Amino acid sequence: MLRSFSSNQIKKFGSLILNDCRSISTTLSRQELYDDWKKLAEKQMKGKNPDTLISDTAEGIKIKPLYTNKDVKQSTHNEVPGKYPYTRGPYPTMYAVKPWTIRQYAGFSTVEESNKFYKDNIKAGQQGLSVAFDLATHRGYDSDNPRVFGDVGMSGVAIDSVEDMKQLFDGIDLQNMSVSMTMNGAVLPVMAMYIGAALEQGAPLNKLSGTIQNDILKEFMVRNTYIFPPEPSMKIIADIFAYTSKNMPKFNSISISGYHMQEAGANAVLELGYTIADGIEYIRTGVKAGLDVDNFAPRLSFFWGIGMNFYMEIAKLRAARRLWAHLVEKNFHPKKETSKVLRCHCQTSGWSLTAQDPYNNIIRTTTEALAAVFGGTQSLHTNSFDEALALPSVFSARIARNTQIILQQETGISKVIDPWAGSYMMETLTDQIYDEALKVYEEIETMGGMAKAVAQGIPKLKIEECAAKKQARIDSGKDVIVGVNNYILENEEQVNVLQIDNTRVRESQIAKLQKLRATRDNNAVQKVLDKITECCKTGQGNLLELSVEAAKARATVGEITNAMEVVFQRYVAKDNLVSGAYKSEFTAEEELQKVMKRVKDFEAKDGRRPRILVAKLGQDGHDRGAKIIASSFSDLGFDVDIGPLFATPDEVANQAIDSDCHVVGVSTLGAGHKTLLPQLIQKLKDLNRPDMTVICGGVIPPQDYEFLYKAGVKLVFGPGTRIPLAATKVLDEIETKLGKN
Repeated sequence: MLRSFSSNQIKKFGSLILNDCRSISTTLSRQELYDDWKKLAEKQMKGKNPDTLISDTAEGIKIKPLYTNKDVKQSTHNEVPGKYPYTRGPYPTMYAVKPWTIRQYAGFSTVEESNKFYKDNIKAGQQGLSVAFDLATHRGYDSDNPRVFGDVGMSGVAIDSVEDMKQLFDGIDLQNMSVSMTMNGAVLPVMAMYIGAALEQGAPLNKLSGTIQNDILKEFMVRNTYIFPPEPSMKIIADIFAYTSKNMPKFNSISISGYHMQEAGANAVLELGYTIADGIEYIRTGVKAGLDVDNFAPRLSFFWGIGMNFYMEIAKLRAARRLWAHLVEKNFHPKKETSKVLRCHCQTSGWSLTAQDPYNNIIRTTTEALAAVFGGTQSLHTNSFDEALALPSVFSARIARNTQIILQQETGISKVIDPWAGSYMMETLTDQIYDEALKVYEEIETMGGMAKAVAQGIPKLKIEECAAKKQARIDSGKDVIVGVNNYILENEEQVNVLQIDNTRVRESQIAKLQKLRATRDNNAVQKVLDKITECCKTGQGNLLELSVEAAKARATVGEITNAMEVVFQRYVAKDNLVSGAYKSEFTAEEELQKVMKRVKDFEAKDGRRPRILVAKLGQDGHDRGAKIIASSFSDLGFDVDIGPLFATPDEVANQAIDSDCHVVGVSTLGAGHKTLLPQLIQKLKDLNRPDMTVICGGVIPPQDYEFLYKAGVKLVFGPGTRIPLAATKVLDEIETKLGKN
């Protein structure tokens, strides 16, 4: 039979047989290797099966105690850095030539104070700026708007006009300094004011480098600093892509953020799958607007959260690059290789920081920074140890920054490119996360893409479910948090934290606004604002280009936003409550049943269940804490009302009275509690309901507790408070008050 084949065919056939034999031999040797280990482990474990050491992650991925070459798909890992699909890094030489950029996120109080802070950090080794704006700016309000009374300057720097932006970067050469700006809702006026400030410095647009976050889809899922509905928001993004691709070739037109999903509770697989789905949706948006994918895709960037699951976070970044490259190639067929490259910034987790024994946070941040670096990030922010208590102090910010400098200059880490490549465990975990995230992405695609999925609220609910389950695992002790549910200090020393005088900052900003409006050409301002409104009506023109014109004329953030709002309207989210997630994951069943019995006894005695209104005051859209409280208290049997985001004290007081609740629970992260909570308590008194109990929880410095108690707040819960304990204390407070009435 072989005579009918040519000699070359016979050689080829023989080679295939030889390869198959080698494959069988290799498979046998891999299995034998693992079996040998199992025998050794079983002997040490005195007959117990070593498979009992396999653990499950929150993502549903099984982590084995030992990985061998048996676990690795050899065919997928013949890769080098800088080459498709970029698993090992977007650039060939990575940190061996240039370490990651140290880019600390900062901004607080006034532009003058933030400017000094930036300059000091640059002198101390920081290599790029990352601007944190206050919540009033995020939501497109000027500092004199009554809705932002407690928010001005409190969790970032207040920006009202191009004059503020000029002062923010005074003495900082913008054509030579990379600037990242975390801005989404008010992205047009803020980006326009940055451009205006740069031009007035004499910096050409084509020299400006940095990143604007501009990721509105994730705002509808988690962070909630949106302004307009999804459809016009996507029009804004397309206009920014068009303007920057034409005028600012070195500037990243979007930072597609998984960080805020992780902070809201998403596990690594959800964070990766949803963020990649967002990115694909943004490319579609640009293409639909008539842009060539190769003209804007190379300037898309990503932003990941890095938590305490060390191996998972490294694998997540490696899998992200591969998944992005594959999906961009499949969906858009770009001609430029750079269109398929995922470049990213990372930030260590804010949520993993604890208010209890806060110096432990230095170790947590260092561990997370290592994971980001081993994963191949392009820039990094390391959180300060006191951020679970307040804004970072100068002292804590120095430690956070120096953490990166030490990693770069003392460890030798940057000398080796992707050192985890070839690790049986890391390559296997990278494959697993890739596969699971691809399933999440494909599920979103079956809904018609992320914009439609967001409109249905599905990603938001899944993230909130993850958050509730995580809280249950911590509260029941399944997940250990040192200093919170294990190794707890009896007597903690108080940490000095940064305090911002909200009244002083607000009055300073209002004075600047009054001067601006008195000295500018108001007719010229109104003409360009009218152009913006017309563009919103017709869809003709570029909104960023018009916003730059308005910024130059000294229009304010609020005025540019209002010019669009008359057409687009402000978006109001619909709130749904996750049910059963906390209770199903809580393993200390007896403790939970005890609280639930108390709730039933209360109902039998009082004729109704204890009722709580969970509220958010001011422009703070971070609602993880509020949603966990609402869903877990509901699981325990409380009647729970959820207040709308961005409420004023008047609005919360009226809702509390209308719903006849026993308790108003205010969740706070935006540092406005000392201004807004006393206003709420006073409003309840004005409405003849001084009997209504007000409690609060969230990021509140211990130094503020006494102030809040004196103002009339009955209970204050810091980060790390166990839900059963909180529920018990709330019940005690309600029963005490009812007993007195």
